[in-house]
Amino acid sequence: MMTASKTEIEPRTLDAATLAHLQGWSGKTETLGDDITAAPVRGLSATLDRDDPAPRPGTALPPLWHWLYFLPQHRQSEIGPDGHARRGGFLPPVPLPRRMWAGGRLQWLQANPLVVGDAVRRISRIESVTHKAGRTGDLLFVLVKHEVHNASGLALTEEHDIVYRAAAQPGDPVPPPVAAEQGAAWQREITPDDVLLFRYSALTFNGHRIHYDRKYVTEVEGYPGLIVHGPLIATLLVDLVRRQLPGAFIKSFNFKAVRPTFDLHPFRLNGQPSPDGKTVKLWAEDHEGWLTMQATAELA
Repeated sequence: MMTASKTEIEPRTLDAATLAHLQGWSGKTETLGDDITAAPVRGLSATLDRDDPAPRPGTALPPLWHWLYFLPQHRQSEIGPDGHARRGGFLPPVPLPRRMWAGGRLQWLQANPLVVGDAVRRISRIESVTHKAGRTGDLLFVLVKHEVHNASGLALTEEHDIVYRAAAQPGDPVPPPVAAEQGAAWQREITPDDVLLFRYSALTFNGHRIHYDRKYVTEVEGYPGLIVHGPLIATLLVDLVRRQLPGAFIKSFNFKAVRPTFDLHPFRLNGQPSPDGKTVKLWAEDHEGWLTMQATAELA
């Protein structure tokens, strides 16, 4: 399919009727069940290059590792050309082709951790569908709130920010990059090779082609290389805290994606604990020193 045809099918602006239809998804809820099994925990531990003890029933699930569960498992015939499920269902059917996990805010209950062996339930609600006219076409922001429960009750809450945007076009203005802060107390360099991205995609059952299909991501979506998963970078930032402060309990974590990270070069994780030790400022930067993700972890 030629680019011109794709542009005709996938609009850069949303008309009033379409926008009203999409905003009708606000308030929609979904409840899913799952089991916290050991195999995904072993897999992510290996992928993050950790030397963790083998998980057993009762092993606490590290922060953000709940993203290994409640995975979308659509039939192959329901998958769209980008590798995602075709639009509709719980999330609104936004007719803008690019979708990004833009950030989130999470809180864990120290008295009720998720552990291997738990039967869990996630209650999700679309809190809002918000439109904004950007420099390169429409932007649609969807805020989803998740509550995860085990047999003892609520274990964590999560607010998930999703942004949809138009396909890139030649001549689109590019947001100016922001220089990352230097001199962090904690630093770790990550090489985002194809294998790392494939393993994380496999663990999270993520078929989105921008993470593994170089021809698709460069020729169709217009990016220079494979895109490193935002949730993977967020997980690595939390992992930096866990490596520096073993045994610390992270009670909240807020993060925001600032700029895409590509697999073409290594990137750096940074952490700076506050003087009182109650919070850690975290950020990721690319090989040129541009800020790609910023986050804050609050410790118990």
